[in-house]
Amino acid sequence: MRRSDLPEDFVVGTATASYQIEGATREDGRGESIWDTFARVPGAIADGSTGDVADDHYHRWAEDVRLMSDLGVDAYRFSIAWPRIQPDGTGAPLKAGIDFYRRLAEGLRERGITPWATLYHWDLPQALEDRGGWLQRDTAMRFADYAAQVADRLGDVVTDWITLNEPWCSAFLGYASGHHAPGRTLGSTASHAAHHLLLGHGHALEALRASSSTARVGTTLNLYSVQPAGDSDGDADAARRIDGLSNRLFLDPVLRGSYPADVLDDLGETAWFAENATDDDLRRISAPIDFLGINYYSRHTVASGSTPAAGAPASAYPGSEHVRFVRTGAPVTEMGWEIHPDGMVDVLRQAHELAPELPLYITENGAAYPDRVDEDGVIDDGARTEYLEAHFEAARDAVAEGLPLRGYFIWSLMDNWEWAWGYSRRFGLVHVDYRTQKRTPKRSARWVADFLRDAVPASRG
Repeated sequence: MRRSDLPEDFVVGTATASYQIEGATREDGRGESIWDTFARVPGAIADGSTGDVADDHYHRWAEDVRLMSDLGVDAYRFSIAWPRIQPDGTGAPLKAGIDFYRRLAEGLRERGITPWATLYHWDLPQALEDRGGWLQRDTAMRFADYAAQVADRLGDVVTDWITLNEPWCSAFLGYASGHHAPGRTLGSTASHAAHHLLLGHGHALEALRASSSTARVGTTLNLYSVQPAGDSDGDADAARRIDGLSNRLFLDPVLRGSYPADVLDDLGETAWFAENATDDDLRRISAPIDFLGINYYSRHTVASGSTPAAGAPASAYPGSEHVRFVRTGAPVTEMGWEIHPDGMVDVLRQAHELAPELPLYITENGAAYPDRVDEDGVIDDGARTEYLEAHFEAARDAVAEGLPLRGYFIWSLMDNWEWAWGYSRRFGLVHVDYRTQKRTPKRSARWVADFLRDAVPASRG
């Protein structure tokens, strides 16, 4: 597998998110986010840590840009911390916050790296959550204001914009299972947050387009290839349900302008959506986008099961708690996620069938492994290299099939604070010593650099 196996204009980048890498959570007027609050809840984070320091990217961004330049990537996808721009989610933007992202974008451009900015990668200002968060329609309006301010001040240095990252996670891990911030367990009511997130996307899309005629705007969904475990009607229904909640509940409104009726019925939310998801909302949500970002990590294989016992943990799949997720015997990453590169082609195909002319990007793909630094300071992460090579091959297969895949972003540039897992999971091409903040490229980084130079890739060790 070489870079020349992909189209000449195919974008290869890497990605990060603000709360996971920036640190400096109390500097230059930054307000508190829902993740600052959630990380202080006893037991919420696996290792009891917070993102207060993370990778200290707020101070070390220039070093990190040099690392990207050494890799040879075409683009860098980062996210803007909403509370760094508006501490309480409203009002005039903080100059210090705007200036930080301007320095970052300009530094990237100076090294020939295209900045891709995500407006929302989960760090909602806590002040807005205190007023109801994404369960409230007003939060979508505040998001539109924030988007307009960012676009007005950064639109000359950023042209590629992503409105939301993984609204399924924000809605269902945040408001249904409580596994992510803000940690609420409200069952099917979480779907109201999903609608308001998508409405926020629609309003932000308008704001970005109004601010800049050169803006390219899309959104990013985390999609799963969903397969039934067997041939039974129950397993087929399980696959329909999980595909519905994971994929179609977001793909259909964005690309078709309607919510899937069967999913709303599964959720028991048909009446709420009939009253609250207005025709104007759906027209705004489904306004044409310039591309769709897809985050792909694994495949779901599902089977019908029994109703969970009383007292079972809250589910991220309200209305479908009986569905069982089963193993296929495929290798897994340290996250426990099965490795199915062909599933990436499945989700690209699913999106393409809904919008045949729409360019597609894999905006995240990567793997966590228990990396070890040997006595010579080398991190020989051969499993990660094999994972990346297999998914680049899947990208090549997608292009050969005629799917409009235009780029692929590796998650992640460097090890970081991995949400509810804290610092216990490492996804990076670059190792970070969290005590000293020393950055050390892993063997996988060397493979990527050789791949992008179209050289024979380095040994996987």
